[in-house]
Amino acid sequence: MDSPGIARRIPLGPGELRFALLNDWQHDFPLRSLPFNHIGARYGVSGAQVIRTLLLLHGEGAISRVGGVFGIGAGGAALLCAMAVPPADLPHVAARVSRAPEVTHNYEREHTLNLWFVVTAGSAQGAAAVADEIAADTGLEVLRLPMRRAFRIDLGFDLHDPSTRPSPCTVAKRAVPPPFRPLAAQLEQGLALTPRPYEALGRSCDMHESDVLRVLDTWCHDGTLRRFGVIVRHHELGWNQNAMAVFTVPEADIERCGGALAAHPGVTLCYQRDPAPGWQHNLYCMVHGRSRMDVESVVTTAARRAGLDDAPRAILFSSRRFKQTGSRYFAGALE
Repeated sequence: MDSPGIARRIPLGPGELRFALLNDWQHDFPLRSLPFNHIGARYGVSGAQVIRTLLLLHGEGAISRVGGVFGIGAGGAALLCAMAVPPADLPHVAARVSRAPEVTHNYEREHTLNLWFVVTAGSAQGAAAVADEIAADTGLEVLRLPMRRAFRIDLGFDLHDPSTRPSPCTVAKRAVPPPFRPLAAQLEQGLALTPRPYEALGRSCDMHESDVLRVLDTWCHDGTLRRFGVIVRHHELGWNQNAMAVFTVPEADIERCGGALAAHPGVTLCYQRDPAPGWQHNLYCMVHGRSRMDVESVVTTAARRAGLDDAPRAILFSSRRFKQTGSRYFAGALE
């Protein structure tokens, strides 16, 4: 499997190597027995130096892992939830939400619905049960906003220029079969940063290294894995402004408007969600940037080009991050 990068004879300096690993390997991580050696050869450094740099980046919080992000339909379910929490109670309620291992993202946003979180679980019923428990424990209503259709989901954007044109949203051809769910669960946790990570991955799943590589290659090509590589924590790298823009769009216009939003440079996520009582917005997009002005500019231009100037809307900037972790669609396979 080919990988990005240009072969170099002059070794990269430490700062250049850090950026190259963060930017160049968010997709298409090498499926080779010695992947870090392969990466190092691109930049004139050793595989051991690549591993050391990744360990430093992980320790600093710049990356969460080197691993997989699964495509829609590969297995499990995710549920976006929102709550209107009295401001004085927000720290306590947010802490309760974050304690649930199934909650992967938990943010305060600038709106009456001020707490937004994502639940990932092995099934839609499992995700709904977590939301039920949170509602019961807090005594507050939990708005449930299941996704109906994804137009774009990819946070692996170019750190030089996030406005580069996005890639299309892929859907898995089939769900991960039960025998391979432990492998999928390990990928959600991340590769071991050792010289032969696929061999280590195979040992944890009772698989030979060659079988692990074969399965991962298939998953990367058939959409089971929509992204496999370095998972960057953008907030720690200065991309600390993000907004969720929501629109109310007639059903007949969803496909046209959603497709146009998703194709706009700078939009990282775009999807249709079911409305809920008191919340009629059904088309969402996410924009990340280094400044509030940059984010607002992208949202305004994207909405105009998608024909949404007159659509009811809200722009919900994130004001506090309580939790951000990887998905847990397959965690049950390790229990």
